[in-house]
Amino acid sequence: MSRVCELSGTKANNGMAVSHSHIRTKKLQQANLQKRRLWWEEGKKWISIRVSTRALKSIQKKGLNAYAKSMGVDLRKI
Repeated sequence: MSRVCELSGTKANNGMAVSHSHIRTKKLQQANLQKRRLWWEEGKKWISIRVSTRALKSIQKKGLNAYAKSMGVDLRKI
């Protein structure tokens, strides 16, 4: 299972690890995903999803339903 946020679609980023001697090697910068159980007010039920910490911060600010709607995600399918 790939590490992709179910709400925002955040996934790994390709980057370079640069050593002291400036030798560059490829590395993956993974998304900081957390498995959370969130209350969905409209559906009156708990939803278990893998969500990034950045998306969690936005959910706390806007609310789960409003954030999912802005990202174009249908919570009924999760």
